[in-house]
Amino acid sequence: MGIAGYGVVGRRRRAVIDSHPGLITVAACDRNFADGDTRVDGLTAYTEVESMLASETLDVLFVCLTNDVAAAATIAGLQRGLHVFCEKPPGRDVADIRRVIEVEKAHPQLKLKYGFNHRYHESIRDALALLRSNELGRLINMRAVYGKSKIIDFRSPSHWRTKRAVAGGGILLDQGIHMLDLMRLFGGEFTQVQAIVSNDHWHHDVEDNAYVLMRSDQGVVALMHSTATEWRHRFRLEMSLERGSIVLGGILTSSKSYGAETITVSWKTEDDAGDPMERVTRYNLDSSWKEEVGEFAEAVLNGAPIFNGSSDDALKTMELVYRIYCADPQWKERWGLSENG
Repeated sequence: MGIAGYGVVGRRRRAVIDSHPGLITVAACDRNFADGDTRVDGLTAYTEVESMLASETLDVLFVCLTNDVAAAATIAGLQRGLHVFCEKPPGRDVADIRRVIEVEKAHPQLKLKYGFNHRYHESIRDALALLRSNELGRLINMRAVYGKSKIIDFRSPSHWRTKRAVAGGGILLDQGIHMLDLMRLFGGEFTQVQAIVSNDHWHHDVEDNAYVLMRSDQGVVALMHSTATEWRHRFRLEMSLERGSIVLGGILTSSKSYGAETITVSWKTEDDAGDPMERVTRYNLDSSWKEEVGEFAEAVLNGAPIFNGSSDDALKTMELVYRIYCADPQWKERWGLSENG
């Protein structure tokens, strides 16, 4: 297995990959490797993806690159006959993921998976199981905030995440995409979208705030605020159902800065006087990265389907991101955007 992009995420993926009994990392490429380096952390080192892909030792590629080159590396891996795992987002725009899917169709024997890691958190899985049990009835609406005080480092005009040509978008595409993926998972496909998108605080050429109102094909109404001006890292998703509510608060990450990961479930009764019985569960371990790689390994080694993070999931979530961008006419005109990317 080879890893394209051996930064913070690539190194973390490597640790999880090598803990799996059926997987082993043998090579990595990164443009920041020193010229002449042939070994890094015990791996064969390359500075170019193409050179690494020419190796006869690879059968799987992990793509942990910047958004502008992620789709091209994914396509190159598939064309080389490799199974591919690519971090989110799948590229800078909708057109990127559509190009990948065309190549994927030409190689049906290969597995392609995208890293929508939040689906593997225990609180998310428990919330989905409760929704599907129908114990609380039909989902009515959702309210969500996902925010931070900066994009790494949003205060710096030189960081690639602040540059439209490289990143394709800002806080919505970088972080809010996780919340949109979960909202799709819980509420269906969103067919009506209204939005205000702005870069009024940090003044980069990518958004630092997106305010979104949506209705899904199942009639679920959703409000979402994706923000780089929250000042305290925050993850919160509230869901109201016919017979109660589910609130997801906090999420376990490597930075530990989003607070405790919890799920609060409330049951509506006739005599609760607006203060229903509720149960709070706190989660102390994050096994999401291990579970995610494990599902991919099962697909590669034993032919299992991709249940989460398929190319279809990636396409639909990217389409929703661009529907939001284009729902603000000023933002759409300013950057010459279209829903087709």
